[in-house]
Amino acid sequence: MNNMPKGALTGMKVIDLSRVLAGPFCTQILGDHGAEIIKVEPPAGDETRTWGPFGPEGSAYYSGINRNKRHAAIDFSRQEGRDLLLRLLEGADVLIHNFKAGTLERWGLGYDDVLAGKFPRLIYCQITGFGEDGPLGGLPGYDSVIQAIAGNMSVNGSPDSGPLRVGMSIVDIGTGMNALAAILMAALERERSGRGQKLDVCLYDCALAYLHPHAAGYLQTGAEPVRSGNQHPSIAPYEEFATRTGPMFLGAGNNGQFVAVCKFLGCSELSADPRFTTNALRVQHREELHELLQDVLAERDADQLATDLLRSGIPASAIKDVPSVLAAPHTHHRNMILEQGNYRALGIPIKMSRTPGSLRSTPKPLGTDTRDICRAAGLSDAEIDRMVADRTVLEAPSHPQN
Repeated sequence: MNNMPKGALTGMKVIDLSRVLAGPFCTQILGDHGAEIIKVEPPAGDETRTWGPFGPEGSAYYSGINRNKRHAAIDFSRQEGRDLLLRLLEGADVLIHNFKAGTLERWGLGYDDVLAGKFPRLIYCQITGFGEDGPLGGLPGYDSVIQAIAGNMSVNGSPDSGPLRVGMSIVDIGTGMNALAAILMAALERERSGRGQKLDVCLYDCALAYLHPHAAGYLQTGAEPVRSGNQHPSIAPYEEFATRTGPMFLGAGNNGQFVAVCKFLGCSELSADPRFTTNALRVQHREELHELLQDVLAERDADQLATDLLRSGIPASAIKDVPSVLAAPHTHHRNMILEQGNYRALGIPIKMSRTPGSLRSTPKPLGTDTRDICRAAGLSDAEIDRMVADRTVLEAPSHPQN
């Protein structure tokens, strides 16, 4: 471990008060790239510790987004717990949380009133459902509810299926990515100004940002979006087809690709058909084109055909399930599965040549590092023992007592 190259964010200290997905996903990426992440949970723990399925490392949900962190448990409902947070923030670069808007203010730890003055270099990242104010300000946000209220469900699915939730927690994950970008932008700006700032990142805004090109089309032309299933609203062919061995996706994003795919499939007459000579015409005659291509593809092998098409520069793939993707040779070639002992999780997608990300520690039981973190904050063992006894802080049961 000591021989590992330093990550790009080595030296950054992050106090992570977030739970569930958006915040922990963000801080795991920071930790993968070298930042010191102190994850502080309430004594009951991050609720995802109780979410199945469960493996040797406990909750797969929790362990998948909480590596490369130190784990403490502090009760902020107690004044002594809040005082301890202030001590942890001394020398910290970032505080991230996803409490409801106003929670830290009620605890006497608001950014504007307290933290900005005490810690002028602190980058304070607040993740909420809808922001602090406005008609929905301060209300709780949950991924699927945000997908519904922000219009994401309305454009997902087919005309027959009705609105559908996207199968991943895409709003939470995307919000975590936006929080990551915001933190890094603020850190870069701080190099010039010497000052931190407050970052307001909410699920609602991020979900609205996913509505491209649907929102742009409506705002600029008045065209109301419709559900198009696995078809692209602006491109054809760019959709699912049935083959002898299962479904595949074929996309021809421009005229050159369409000519190439027709030649490859032995149906060049389609690229010369007046109905299909431009993308606008192909979209206009999408259903006729789909039926003609479906006849050509029906008896083909999806995997082999898609591989051959890709190697010819034509976007295509068999529609794969999660187990087959995780077992795929390219997944492993890209180091997108991390393994250490019983820990197995998705790998690090950001590859850097000089300062690569790395797995330095796996997720730990609640409170594993509480004592060491309290010591680093200047507390004596006697003070820590008293705080453990009155449950202001919590240690993992197996953690040695001094």
